[in-house]
Amino acid sequence: MAAKAKSKARLDGNRLRLKKGEYQRKNGTYEFRWTTEDGVRHNVYAPTLDKLREIEEQVTVDHHDGIRTDVKSLTVNYMFDLWCQLKKGIKDSTFKNYIYMYETFVKATFGQKRLVDVKRSDVKRFYNRLVDDRGLKISTVDNVHNVLYQVFQIAVEDDMIRGNPTLNTMKELRLTHTLDTEKRKALSIEQEVLLLDFLKRRPQYQHWYPIFYIMLNTGMRVGEITGLRWCDVNLEEGEISINHTLVYYNHRDEKGCYFSINTPKTKAGYRTIPMVNGVKEAFIMERDYQKEAGLESIGRVDGYDDFIFINRDGQVQHQGTLNKALRRIIRDCNDEVLEKYGIDSDPVLLPHFSCHILRHTFATRLCESGVNIKVIQDVLGHADIDTTMNIYIDVTKELKKKEIAAFGSYIEREGQSTISA
Repeated sequence: MAAKAKSKARLDGNRLRLKKGEYQRKNGTYEFRWTTEDGVRHNVYAPTLDKLREIEEQVTVDHHDGIRTDVKSLTVNYMFDLWCQLKKGIKDSTFKNYIYMYETFVKATFGQKRLVDVKRSDVKRFYNRLVDDRGLKISTVDNVHNVLYQVFQIAVEDDMIRGNPTLNTMKELRLTHTLDTEKRKALSIEQEVLLLDFLKRRPQYQHWYPIFYIMLNTGMRVGEITGLRWCDVNLEEGEISINHTLVYYNHRDEKGCYFSINTPKTKAGYRTIPMVNGVKEAFIMERDYQKEAGLESIGRVDGYDDFIFINRDGQVQHQGTLNKALRRIIRDCNDEVLEKYGIDSDPVLLPHFSCHILRHTFATRLCESGVNIKVIQDVLGHADIDTTMNIYIDVTKELKKKEIAAFGSYIEREGQSTISA
């Protein structure tokens, strides 16, 4: 039987031998075709034969490592849509905020990149543009990063890409830009006294005294206090039950932005806060003020009603309204101080701060007074002791400085006394 003739070698225009699956196209470029185990045919293109063989080698390695080859054309936006379908177990308000962040800062630009083409340098360049060109705060970029990390992680877990290109990029961004999340600074005792005294004395601001006093002396989050109902407060026992939070966000439906009731941020958020006498008095003051002003709580949110802190229309208070009120209070309080004492006297003034600083101030006072760290964690509703410890450590540092300064003054006085003697 005659031996089977060998197949004729295929050559390209440069008389170079082409391997199985390699082809030279009419325009002089090259193509490689292959079929995966599932019977699906694939192909890639390259301008030169050398470049094509580099790609072939990567295809072989990917195949050996189990990296999928059917995702070459998928974009970051495609993966985000997949992530949205798979993401479970988070509050609706948090999820909608993720979507807002992505659609605002990622979708039209970085989101159009092909998934398999994204490198760490691309991610770093994108974050740099958000900071340098768009002027975003580090906390906002951190939120964008939080979404992108999860999106790329799904691609890693599904063997679409080898590694997550966003890994450690935020850490590098902070280092290269000398950025960090701004540390919250509590009000000093003098500033706290100034604020509360001003609210008590000024008639146009007296109605704000109860809510801000209670925030300063319970550490409630703004959504917890605006969602508080009279049935959550036991004045006889002196206890406040925290079992839900009021949120306002874009629901991305036909109604847009409106209030909803959420469960607390974490399981630790369910808690009972003991009241000091001043807090009891503030609740009674609020009740008496509403009765005298003819105000009645008529707002109803997800079946919850009889809210304690309401606006002039009887509806729940908005966090934005409270922060706007604080800005006016700070302005007028500082104007009063400067008019009375003058700028050269270096008087105590209120810094610019938001509602959350009142919670941080309460935590700081607890630390300064020596309250047990676990009690502080429980009262504040921190799920992680590290969050409480960060506050505790910062306060301790400041107390150490004051104590050492006092010690230094003592030594100086004693030294002067000895010399005089």
